Amino acid sequence: MLSIFKKEIHQFFSSITGYVAIILFLLANGLFLFVFKDTNLLDAGYANLDPLFELAPMIFLLLIPAITMRSLSEEFKSGTMELLSTKPLTGWQIVLGKYWACALIVLISLVPTLIYYIAVSQLSAQPGMLDTGGIMGSYIGLLLLGGTFTAIGIWSSSITSNAVVAFLVAVFTCYIFYTGFEALSKLPVFAGGIDYYLQMAGISFHYNSISRGVIDSRDIIYFFSVIGFMLYLTKVSLQRRIWQA
Repeated sequence: MLSIFKKEIHQFFSSITGYVAIILFLLANGLFLFVFKDTNLLDAGYANLDPLFELAPMIFLLLIPAITMRSLSEEFKSGTMELLSTKPLTGWQIVLGKYWACALIVLISLVPTLIYYIAVSQLSAQPGMLDTGGIMGSYIGLLLLGGTFTAIGIWSSSITSNAVVAFLVAVFTCYIFYTGFEALSKLPVFAGGIDYYLQMAGISFHYNSISRGVIDSRDIIYFFSVIGFMLYLTKVSLQRRIWQA
C-alpha cells in the first residue's frame, strides 16, 4: 500500500496537471474572497471566514474529481492494473493506497488557505479575536467533506477506463450527495414527514452542522460511514473488473 501511495503522489506532482489543479483552487478562493464584490471579505463589515467555508465545497466539486479521475481509470486504460493484480497486494491495499494519496493532495491544497485566517485575523478591528473554535470546526468539516468526495471520486474512477467519464460521474455523484437530498426534502410531498430524515441523508446537513463549531459524533459517524461504503464499492468494482479482464 505504501508503494502505491508513493507512486500516486509522485505521479500527481510529476506533471503540471497536479500543480495547476491546486493553483486554480487557491486562485478561485482568493478571487472570490478578496476581489469579487459580492463575496469579498474586506467589504463584509465583520471578520470571519464564513464565505470560504460556503465556497470551498462548490470548488471541491470540481477539484477533487480532477484529482481522482485518473487514479484507477488510467491503470485499466494502460493495462497496468493487470500487473498490479499479479503483485502480492490485496484489493484493500490498492484501494487505500490510491485513496490516501488523493486525500493527502486534497489536504495539501487546503493548507495554504490558513493564510486567509492569518490575514483576516490581522486586518480585523481587534486582531486575534476571530472565532477560532468555529473556524477549527469548519476546517474539520472541510477535511471530512474532502475525504468523502475523494472516496466518491476513487469509486467513479474504478468503474470506467475513461478519465473524463470518471470526472463527470464523480462531479454528478458528489453534487447529488451534497445537495440532492436537501433539495428532495423540500418537495411538498415530503413536507412534515420524512423531510428531516432526507436532509440528514445528505452531506450538506452534516457539513453545515460541523461548520457551526459543534463536533457531533453523529456527523463524524456519517462521514466515515459514507467514506467506508464508497471505498467498499470501489473494492468490489475493482475485483469485478480484474476478474472480467
